[in-house]
Amino acid sequence: MRPDPSARRRRLAGTAAVRAVVWTARLVALVTVVAALFPAPRRAFMASLRASLGLPPAVGMAGVVISLVAAVGLWLLGAGLRRRKRRAWTLAIVVSAVLTVVNVLHGVTTGHGYVAAALTLALLVALVACRRRFVARPDPGGLTRGVLILMQLPVAGFVLVWLLLALNPRRIDGNPGLWQQAGHAALSLVGVSGPVQFRAGWLDDLTSAVGLAFGVTAVLVAGYHLLRSPEPEPQLTGDDEDRLRALLDRHGSRDSLGYFALRTDKAAVFSPTGKAAVSYRALAGVALASGDPLGDHEAWPGAIEAFLGECASYGWVPAVLGCSELGATAWARAGLDVLEFGDEAVLDTATFTLEGRAMRGIRQASGRLARAGYSVRVCRLTDLTDDERAAVADRASRWRGDAVERGYSMALSRVADPRDPCAVVVLAAQEGEIRGLLQFVPWGGDGMSLDLMRRDPASDNGLNELMIAELMAAAPGLGVARVSLNFAVFRAALERGERIGAGPVARGWAKLLRTASRWWQIDSLYRFNDKFRPDWVPRYVAFPAVRDLPRIMVAALEAEGFGGRPPAVLRLLRR
Repeated sequence: MRPDPSARRRRLAGTAAVRAVVWTARLVALVTVVAALFPAPRRAFMASLRASLGLPPAVGMAGVVISLVAAVGLWLLGAGLRRRKRRAWTLAIVVSAVLTVVNVLHGVTTGHGYVAAALTLALLVALVACRRRFVARPDPGGLTRGVLILMQLPVAGFVLVWLLLALNPRRIDGNPGLWQQAGHAALSLVGVSGPVQFRAGWLDDLTSAVGLAFGVTAVLVAGYHLLRSPEPEPQLTGDDEDRLRALLDRHGSRDSLGYFALRTDKAAVFSPTGKAAVSYRALAGVALASGDPLGDHEAWPGAIEAFLGECASYGWVPAVLGCSELGATAWARAGLDVLEFGDEAVLDTATFTLEGRAMRGIRQASGRLARAGYSVRVCRLTDLTDDERAAVADRASRWRGDAVERGYSMALSRVADPRDPCAVVVLAAQEGEIRGLLQFVPWGGDGMSLDLMRRDPASDNGLNELMIAELMAAAPGLGVARVSLNFAVFRAALERGERIGAGPVARGWAKLLRTASRWWQIDSLYRFNDKFRPDWVPRYVAFPAVRDLPRIMVAALEAEGFGGRPPAVLRLLRR
């Protein structure tokens, strides 16, 4: 399963040059900040410029503010340059050209600033020389939204400051005209004091703060939209779904998460031969794949290269959630770092038993619910009538209520759907009324993976345990040899922290995970799975660099339905 060396060389071509451009941009930004914050040599330059052109004293402060904004903008552009975004390259060209002109004029006038001019000129030359390396496409609507924001927010801030001046004449010295007030409002957008003088100091501070807040917000939000990576509406086309199903028919037994590639909110990219594929979803600038690549593992490198090429063309950070050890090896060979971050609980139907002291809790729960009148039905989805399937889907939706749909890497996001005829459903009923539901999807020809676990909130405790026990009893008759249950994040860390003699680091990490379980069910899922004495199969996360982990975590939490970007913020940014 060796990757194609030439393909990898093509993908990594120019990496050193791009890194040099990024660090040069950051160095220029740092030097510009230092020059703006310690402007002793610059004062002489600005004084002579103002004297020769007859400009007001506020020009000097405006130049400092603009230099700081340009420096901060150039530093932020470094992240876009690192992901080879074409629009970041264009903006960096403009900023570096402006800074080069300013620094050259500064050097000619005062004799200082030649080092800064040399750095900005070097950055400009490097950007031009490496122009073919910056190919990532921008968000199609980002330019329109960015321009609108640069128009709307400054105008709103200008009008608001002007109204503050017009409505407070008694707190202003003299009688400034409308044009003076307008000039003051315009200068406030860049944090500069205008011609209006105040009797009340708080009004001076308020107008400056309001204007600068609107100006800075306009630049930051417009920059976000100009530089954000595309986030297309997730959609699995009919043709891609057919190709994925064909791959699952031939190689679906390799990975228990393979069937979840058929989620409708995922896209797929295939190897050049079509023998392998990677399914993913783009969120928050991250292309989040889950599980192993589908298909023949000998063709995985081609699918991985195609996926990484797709990420490079859109400026996405590639990441993989929940791959197996074999998949982690393939991703590591493609250049990604790998960390173990959880375990999958797998039950063997041939060896599973409710006998023994360790299973006493499951036996007692099952017996108690059986005496309470609960019965369990295990069947293929095709064994249900259309009315029964509709009733199951309705109950599942009703039990979920207004809660966010959970799951991404181990959830199909649909219930009792005719598109999944080989799915297995476990229905628990009491007095003829459905009170609990489990849905399993195929794992090759002889396995099942847990997709959905829901129950009536008013049902008795232990219902899930009863349904799993009855499933394992019925599994041999369904031709099922192995069953995958829930995924337990950081299970090994929790287990190590409970061992006798565990060190303070292991105990502290386990305690932190148990605290986080109040929101994310880390410890509770581990405890539930461990009741069935499963085999624990490690799962891994793959990522390009440690600095990308916070962004990847946000995308993963959002995909799994446990947080991420607040919906209110997303709606505001779209507006």
